[in-house]
Amino acid sequence: MKESYSIFHVQGGLGKHIASTAVAQCIKNNYPDRKLIIVCVYTDIFINLPFVDRVYQLGNTSYFYQNYIENKDSIIFHQEPYYTTDHIHKRLPLIQNWCKMYGLNYGGEPPQVIFNGLQHKISRDIWVKDKPVMVIHTNGGLITPDAKPYMWARDMPFDIAQQIVDKYHKKYTIYQCTKNNSPKLNNVIPIQFDDKMQLSIMEYLSILIHSDKRILIDSCLQHAAAALNLPSLVLWNGTSPKVFGYDIHTNIETVKPQNFKLPGSYLFDFDFDGIEHEYPFNETENLYDIEKIFSYIEN
Repeated sequence: MKESYSIFHVQGGLGKHIASTAVAQCIKNNYPDRKLIIVCVYTDIFINLPFVDRVYQLGNTSYFYQNYIENKDSIIFHQEPYYTTDHIHKRLPLIQNWCKMYGLNYGGEPPQVIFNGLQHKISRDIWVKDKPVMVIHTNGGLITPDAKPYMWARDMPFDIAQQIVDKYHKKYTIYQCTKNNSPKLNNVIPIQFDDKMQLSIMEYLSILIHSDKRILIDSCLQHAAAALNLPSLVLWNGTSPKVFGYDIHTNIETVKPQNFKLPGSYLFDFDFDGIEHEYPFNETENLYDIEKIFSYIEN
């Protein structure tokens, strides 16, 4: 019997890759008789998924055309969901819209992160401490050396993060997930997922399975926490949990002023990088009620 293929191409950041595992599962569920071939940036995310047949690193696809395209029965899934009408108008969550874009029957497939046995063992050796573990994700997004140290649209306000640490550092071992060039909090253990790859992707994500409390932002760890069925507190500055978030989490949004100008915005209100001249808040304005955050953490 001649083999047939579904070829799913994924670009973007680590969080988008984790979200895309739900789309990959949906593709497989819609085309169960086709082998599922993934081409992506972060291959580690897909390798352990049982419904994925092959994973290729973007840019390292030797003989791919002859193996899967030329005179082959293959369906290509290579469109960009961020530039669909439903996404731009915030009508649907990312995963649901992604599947709709491909004409798939979406059955509520969740994202998935799976660790193999050795990865579980290594993660215990890295993360298990004498005290309970709290994870606070302060800075995400681009990991290149020239990336901004603070991107206001998604990163956690530093004063809020430090107040959380000040209250809980005696009770918890607190890991600050951040970038190499971002500010470091007091009384934390900073860990970085950056271009130097001090931790592998799976080692970095595995901190979640050993954590008792998670205070996250719109970045890769909130996607991974949802994939691992770990409810977390997620703070949203400029982006929307209706599009990028999950119901499993407690999502707290800032209240943005109604009348502010966006001269540099084209299809989206706020750029992921957080353009400084479109910052909508006053200099002294508190983006979050810290007592409310404490209440959510306690509960």
